[in-house]
Amino acid sequence: MDRKELFEKVISYFQKEMPIAETELDYKNPYELLVAVILSAQCTDKRVNQITPELLKRFPTPETLAEVDSAEVFDYIRSCSYPNNKAKHLVGMARMLVNDFGGIVPDDIDELQKLPGVGRKTANVIASVVFNKPAMAVDTHVFRVSARIGLTVGSKTPLETEKQLVEYFPEELLTLAHHWLILHGRYTCQARSPKCQKCGLTGVCKYYQAL
Repeated sequence: MDRKELFEKVISYFQKEMPIAETELDYKNPYELLVAVILSAQCTDKRVNQITPELLKRFPTPETLAEVDSAEVFDYIRSCSYPNNKAKHLVGMARMLVNDFGGIVPDDIDELQKLPGVGRKTANVIASVVFNKPAMAVDTHVFRVSARIGLTVGSKTPLETEKQLVEYFPEELLTLAHHWLILHGRYTCQARSPKCQKCGLTGVCKYYQAL
């Protein structure tokens, strides 16, 4: 089976088993999702969703967040990973949004990456989820699952993984495929103990075939 056929089988499986796949982060607008995704780095979505209600109640707009010191933000996010750095990133992000973008979250991936705390993965998430742009965000789940199944070959960086996935997934499915791979990695193809016995992709999975 060549890679094109592999992608077709994987797409067919997920379209049947996971026709609806969305972010598990809670948000109501682009600003709220941007805050949540910055917080989600090396932190679970469940934990982020516990943090954001009070944080966003206190700082409902970029303008309100831009006015405070990071020490105040730290008090709201202390239970997440790397709260010191994330507090600084959030305040810096808000100040740049206000000063450089009129308080509006940009929809361009390059513009998004200018914001403190926003790398390519975060920028792709915002562009894809909020603005419905054909972008493939690569987190640890996507990176791992893609390599295990065999969707990516020899990829050593998230950017290499992104380029290979974008090449083979149809553009109109990129947003959905991003969530397919994340959710599959989160609940089935887990890092330490993949639940292969519950997976419907074992017939085409490179990792399983090598067991």
